[in-house]
Amino acid sequence: MHELQRTYRGSAERPEDERRPLGSDSGPERAVLVASLACDAEEEGDRLEEMAELLRTAGAVVVERVVQHRDRPDPRTYLGRGRLDELVELVKRTKPDLVVAEGELSPSQQRHLEDRLKTRVVDRTALILDIFALHAGTAEAKTQVELAQLEYSYARQEGLWQHLERLGGGVGTRGPGETQLESDRRILRTRMGALRRRLRDISRSRDVMRERRLAADLTRVALAGYTNAGKSSLMNALTGAGVEVDDALFETLDATTRAVDDAGVRILVSDTVGFIRHLPHQLVESFASTLEEVRDAHLVLHVADASEEETRRAARAAAVEVVLDEIGAGDVPRLAVLNKVDLLDPDARQALRHRHPDAVQVSARTGEGVDQLRARLVAFARARLERLELMVPYARGDIVAAVYAAGRDVSQEAGEEGTLLRALLPAADAARIRAALASPRP
Repeated sequence: MHELQRTYRGSAERPEDERRPLGSDSGPERAVLVASLACDAEEEGDRLEEMAELLRTAGAVVVERVVQHRDRPDPRTYLGRGRLDELVELVKRTKPDLVVAEGELSPSQQRHLEDRLKTRVVDRTALILDIFALHAGTAEAKTQVELAQLEYSYARQEGLWQHLERLGGGVGTRGPGETQLESDRRILRTRMGALRRRLRDISRSRDVMRERRLAADLTRVALAGYTNAGKSSLMNALTGAGVEVDDALFETLDATTRAVDDAGVRILVSDTVGFIRHLPHQLVESFASTLEEVRDAHLVLHVADASEEETRRAARAAAVEVVLDEIGAGDVPRLAVLNKVDLLDPDARQALRHRHPDAVQVSARTGEGVDQLRARLVAFARARLERLELMVPYARGDIVAAVYAAGRDVSQEAGEEGTLLRALLPAADAARIRAALASPRP
């Protein structure tokens, strides 16, 4: 796994060779997974398996697990004294490359654990940030991930320079340790400011295209779901987008938008980053412009893995809803899509239909159910169209042309004074055509 939690010492730029590549000749890194949990056995298993999958995606393998059951983690060392002593002996015996905490560690917890274990310690947030860094391909995604990593690291600068003796406390007695700390923080703030400005510049071109889509009032559909539920595969099956697909978490970071033309209706479908429980807030903030595709949608396709157990699928669906609320998409209408039904037998599919009668069952891999899903999207898009009925003077051929260009199901009847036009149009186009008819022809 990448060298996580690198700090910036005297330079705002991180050298490219500071991060050793995954899948090196030495093989995957060996990790000890630790957790302090207060949940039932089923949820515990799900959370630990998810962490193991995150580590696999990052290029590490879990060699040991240490779990402590308590209401809340120890505020100083994450694990209680007895279990921490056991972990110290385990680390001495197994000599792992790193220790990974299932939850988020405070800076002091991480520092105390590293002091006791004498090895690298990272938490869930750092692990997810590292995976995002692996999969960032475009300039925008790389900038978003770097900003999220710096925001995460900023609070962890304190304590990095304890090896430098301080002269004392109070005004006029600050030692070299605090001076170095302030210098590092200033470097971080400068770099974060530069990244935010770069993201604003990048987002301007995205805003231009977004405003054009909003002005056209085409039906916008966004795919959302837990990571690795098959959103990108479904995007390819619906639109032929050619989005890269792999059996890994957070494979897709960049928003992709493609048009679907069916039955005379055009629909814009967008695929965005996958969600996960406790998605780091740094990522939500950094990927705000990307996640706007979900917030601005008329319909969200909530994609879930039909092959998962019901309780796990429900827990992950709840996590998705939390993120949707967090990004301001809580009120956008939903359509549940159960993907990977090709992995189920007929009885399991029937049980799903009883439990989720409004959901669409699909298999992005085989194409099963994709036509049904596309028909649901077309019906939704047509329901948003406004029925227009106009008497157009024969001299206004421009109006007739505009109705045929923007409308659906256009019909016309000749009358004494003009042509009676009937059509279904987006509300914006209907308003524009009415205004053009009311104004004199230039």
